[in-house]
Amino acid sequence: MSDYLLKSVVDDGQFRAYAVDATELVREAQQRHDTWSAASAALGRTLIATLMLSSSVLKGDDTLTVRINGGGPVGGIVADGNANGTVKGYLQNPHVNLPLNKRHKIDVAKAVGVEGSLSVTKDLGLDKPYTGQVPLASGEIGDDFTYYLAQSEQIPSAVGVSVFVNDDNSIKVAGGFLVQVMPGAKDEAISHLEKRLKEVPMVSELLLDGQKPEDMLNLLFGQENVKILDKMPVSFKCDCSKDQFSQALASISKKQLQEIINEDHHAETVCNFCKNKYEFSEDELKVILAKM
Repeated sequence: MSDYLLKSVVDDGQFRAYAVDATELVREAQQRHDTWSAASAALGRTLIATLMLSSSVLKGDDTLTVRINGGGPVGGIVADGNANGTVKGYLQNPHVNLPLNKRHKIDVAKAVGVEGSLSVTKDLGLDKPYTGQVPLASGEIGDDFTYYLAQSEQIPSAVGVSVFVNDDNSIKVAGGFLVQVMPGAKDEAISHLEKRLKEVPMVSELLLDGQKPEDMLNLLFGQENVKILDKMPVSFKCDCSKDQFSQALASISKKQLQEIINEDHHAETVCNFCKNKYEFSEDELKVILAKM
């Protein structure tokens, strides 16, 4: 498998840790949305973090939606994830390219902005979805998910996400890790983890060096302390369909649909998440209208 995510327990259950190579996933998102470097990094990091969060808190057919809006030039970012290793997402303004920051890295914080919030809406099959929301911590995405987990889920965590964008806006590598501190974790183990988090290179640097998700976990904790529980393929996948958009057209007023038929004689719909297009002929629109 190319892209995959590892689930593990560490130090006899003191930590849960996830690591993922999401290069192909983010590459597909970049191609579908034609994102430029700063937008690619912002969307890519959000997709990776959403993927890991979904894998850690969801089960079965549960889903969640992440929304980020910090007032920056990329605008709002939306990502949907599930427990099965697939994620989809988009942002308002894909064509954002900014000067590098002081560390000579893509300025994701400036692209996203910090005057806003991160919200997570979970659909767990109950009467209504549950939404948790926190202010943005930094706009760097990883810090923001870390803050969300601590504040809304009450889980002390560390989230690292990284995307390396080539000069032509294509994606070279992308990946991340998520570490959650479990109840009963010893202070010395937590202190050791905090020290290692400061020492390890960025995820993109590890991937560029040929490292794999297994290597990320071993770098953080030591190979002898990591127990792999699952290895699952991950991908960018959208579940849109022409039938869904047919239902959407049926939800507008009869007058609006009749105007489309009279003036345009067809309709083209576009999925925000994946940019797939669905064409409706005049005859198909008339069938929808007749059923309204």
